[in-house]
This record gives sequence, C-alpha cells and structure tokens, in this order.
Amino acid sequence: MISWEYPPRNVGGLSNHVYNLCKGLTLLGHEVHIITCEEGTAPVEENDNGVIVHRVTPYRIETEDFSKWIMQLNFSMIEECIRIIRKLGRIDIIHAHDWLSTYSAKAIKWAFNIPMVSTIHATESGRNNGIRTDMQRYISSTEWLLCYESWKIIACSDYMKSQIISTFNVLEEKVEVIPNGVNTEKYDIETDLSSFRRQYAKDDEKIIFFIGRHVFEKGIQLLIDAAPQIMEKHNKVKFVLAGQGPMTEELKRKVKDMGYENKIIFVGYMDNYNKSNLYRVASVAVFPSLYEPFGIVALEAMAAGCPVVVSDTGGLGEIIKHKYTGMKMINGDVNSLAYNVIELLTDNKLSRYVKKNAEKLVKEKYTWNEVARLTVKIYESTKQEASDTEWDVDKREFVEKKID
Repeated sequence: MISWEYPPRNVGGLSNHVYNLCKGLTLLGHEVHIITCEEGTAPVEENDNGVIVHRVTPYRIETEDFSKWIMQLNFSMIEECIRIIRKLGRIDIIHAHDWLSTYSAKAIKWAFNIPMVSTIHATESGRNNGIRTDMQRYISSTEWLLCYESWKIIACSDYMKSQIISTFNVLEEKVEVIPNGVNTEKYDIETDLSSFRRQYAKDDEKIIFFIGRHVFEKGIQLLIDAAPQIMEKHNKVKFVLAGQGPMTEELKRKVKDMGYENKIIFVGYMDNYNKSNLYRVASVAVFPSLYEPFGIVALEAMAAGCPVVVSDTGGLGEIIKHKYTGMKMINGDVNSLAYNVIELLTDNKLSRYVKKNAEKLVKEKYTWNEVARLTVKIYESTKQEASDTEWDVDKREFVEKKID
C-alpha cells in the first residue's frame, strides 16, 4: 500500500481511509505493508496492530515546488519498496492512493511485474471545477497516468466513477465502486458529554457543527452566510467550525465584521476524540461542499447519531436520502442551507426520524469490514486476470497468454 498520508500524518481524509482499510485487510488475514511519508517522531518502522508501517524521508533537496517534493518522496518510497520485496521474496498486489504515489507505484509495478490497483479519491479537475493552471494540468496528467497504469481503479462513489471515466477516458469495466466506511464503535465510549458540551455552548444553546478543510470547495463560507437566517429563527444556537485552511483568517474577519464572534467559533484542528464527542452533542452537522467525491464526515456524523444537512452533490448526494437519512440542500444555495438547518432544529420528530434511519444505514452498508472484503475481491480478480496475460515486447502491451 503506497500513500503519502498515514497516521499521525493527516492532511485530509486520505489518512483515515488508508488506516482503516489496512486494518480491515489485516483482520481478514492479509499481510499489509504501508509505505508512507515520515511524520514528526513517529517510528520509521512499526507494527501498527498488524499493519506493518514503513515511513520514509523524502530526498533532502530544498525546493518550494510541491510537485518536486512529491517526486523526491516517491524516490524514497521506491527504495523502501525494493528493500521490502527483496526481504519478503514477493508481493502480490500494489495498491496506490491518488496521484501522489503514482511514480513509485508505476516503477515497482514494472520492475517486479506486480499487478497494480489504485484508488482515486478525488480529481484535480473536480476540485478546481476545471483545469486552469500549469500545476493543475500537471497533476491531472499524473492522475491520468495512474489510471492508465492500474489494472483496476477503485472509486468511492458512482459520481467519482463517472468522473474518472469521462475525465481520463477510462473503460467503464476498469473502474469499481467501493464506498468508504466508518467505525461505529468509537461512538459508544462513555464520557461526560454534558461537561464536554459546555466547553462550546450553554445548556440552552443548540450546536451546529462543521468540520473540514477551510477551502472554497468545502462550502464553509455558505454556512457562515446562512447564519443570520438561522439565528433569526433560532437565536439560541452556537456554530462550531472545526478544521483550518487557507480561508480561515479571511472567514474569521468576516465573522467579526458581521458581529457574530460570540456565536460562530473557530476551534481549529480537532482530534478524533473531540470530533466524535462533538458529533454526539451537536443538533445538526452541516457539510455544504460544492465538490465532494464521497463525504466520509457525513457518515461519521450519522454513525454518532447526529442529523446532517449536506449538499446534493457527488458522493454526499448518493449517501443521503432527503428527509429519510438526512437533509439535502441545493448545491451552493445559502437559502436552501438555512431552510434545511432550521427544519431540523424546529421539527424534533423529523430530527429523531432521520437520526434513527441514518444509524441503521451506516451499520448495514458502510463498515470498514465490508470495504476490506470488497477490496480483497478486486485484488483476487486482478491477480487472476494478470496471471492470464503476458507482456508482448514487440507490441509493448499485455496480451492473453498462449496455451499449448
């Protein structure tokens, strides 16, 4: 498994996905080696509950160019992969995550003739609503290369599958959909929720919770814009905004100019323990993303028993059935966001109904055990198909093996 993120390195949702997938595969009896980037004082190599973690240091060549830094990380990943393969004798599958691991995965694939699977968690075109800069074009081209080199591609939603097919001209049968999962057990931990809640709001105030990167595509600005409408109907509310990003300071200034500093609070980066408890004490969790390949935060809120309002876009639109497992707002519409939040705050019966249905859906469909099981099926089919082919040097392509 090759990923630039793995705990404690946590830049986006990729780290959480890779960690839980690796753990799920290990519980099914598979030996998993994850090659990832160093982080702080985390061990260079460790056995993380059965998952064998290898953390590497990018080549120490000073650069401000992120693409060059990623290339240097991949050189180190290649070296570590070679050491692992020489030690073990064989590896059955390479699983690469997003464009950041393309170069190392491709190199190891061809050097050792190991079939390769990739997961595309998001596309550069989707994140930016098109390709406009040289850097975006470079990343998108690398994503194309990852798709081209992969025997199978995993997408987390039907929305992402269609985007991969159309953006990179991929055959439909090459892309498989496996949704993300969520751990429901962590929401059963006993804690004094009343005392925890008072850190953020008064007893008579309802909490509206957002967590995510503070970037335009996550739609945090829409929630702030909707705050006056929501508070006009429900003054006893507190907006808790977790996460950080390039928009944070700008949004803080906007909230100050609006005069809502005591109502809209920025709490910065939030660890899993506090995030889990906030889901449990919040009245509504809002995820107004303009672009969202899947939306694992919505699943986490649902698993914790927190009603959600999400944009009707991408993976979020596929997870949520309106007024059954949550509420769906019109994508990018501030008035729609406010209306749906107000409805959940006002209608306790509706809130309890969507909460019950959402918890049931998560437990039935979105577990990491199921994600791991479906991933193994793709590994097995990939291994079988790859064993039935051979490399034709003249044609420079894989062809079906000749049977004497």
